[in-house]
Amino acid sequence: MSVTGILGKKIGMTQMFDEKGDVHPVTVLKAGPCVITQLKTMAKDGYNAAQIGYVDFIKASKVNKAMTGHFAKSNVPPVRVVKEVAVEAASAGQDGEQSNGVKAGDRVLVDIFSDEKFVDVIGTSKGRGFAGVIRRHGFGGGPKSHGHMFQVQGSIGASSFPSRVFPGQRMPGHMGHEQVTVRNLRIRGIDLDDNLLMVEGAVPGPRDGYVLISKAKAPPRERRGFAGAGTLDPLKASKKASPKKK
Repeated sequence: MSVTGILGKKIGMTQMFDEKGDVHPVTVLKAGPCVITQLKTMAKDGYNAAQIGYVDFIKASKVNKAMTGHFAKSNVPPVRVVKEVAVEAASAGQDGEQSNGVKAGDRVLVDIFSDEKFVDVIGTSKGRGFAGVIRRHGFGGGPKSHGHMFQVQGSIGASSFPSRVFPGQRMPGHMGHEQVTVRNLRIRGIDLDDNLLMVEGAVPGPRDGYVLISKAKAPPRERRGFAGAGTLDPLKASKKASPKKK
C-alpha cells in the first residue's frame, strides 16, 4: 500500500519498557482499519491523493444523500470520518481509477508503518471554553493580597496615543479545540492483529478522539554513537573515561 497516512482513534496512555529496562510513556492509537473512498488524480483534480474513511459503525440514517451516493460510487460502506492523505510515487492511469496499484475500495491497515520509525499525528486539542489570560496565555497576574483582583489582564494600550488596541493583543477568549500537529513521535510497537500503534509521547485530543497518523515528513537524523541498541549512557561513559581519584 502506497498511501502515507491512516485515520485512527486515541485509546489512551500507558508505559512500556525497552530492552535496557528504561520506561517510556506511550500513547495507544487504534490505527484503522480504513478504506479508500476516492482517488484524486493529476489529470482530473490537479493533484494526486487518496481519500480514506475510518471504518466505524454508523447508521444509514446519519448519512445524507450526497455522501450515500459518494460511497455507493466506490462500493464502500458508509464511514464516519473522511480525510485525504498523500500517495507515494503516484502515477495516475488513463482512466483515473488506479494510481500506483491503489484503487477505490482498497483497505488501509496499520502495516503501512512496519518499516517506519517516526510518525506525525494531527488531532484536535481538548476544548477549554472561554478562558482568561492567566490560563490561556500564562500571564503572571496582579497582586494576590486583599483588595486586589488577581486574574485580570490590566492595561491593553495607551489612551492618548495610539488610542487603539494593536492587532494581536493577547486577551481572554476561546481556548483549545484547535488542530494540533505533533511531529516525529517514535513508534514503540505495532499490533497487526488489533490494528494498534504505540507511539512515544502525548497525542492531542481526548480519549476516543479521531487523529490522522502519517509517515514523518522530516524524521530526525540518527546521530552516530547516540542511537541504536548499542548506545551507552553518556553520563556513565564520561564517568568511566574520567580518571579515578586515589
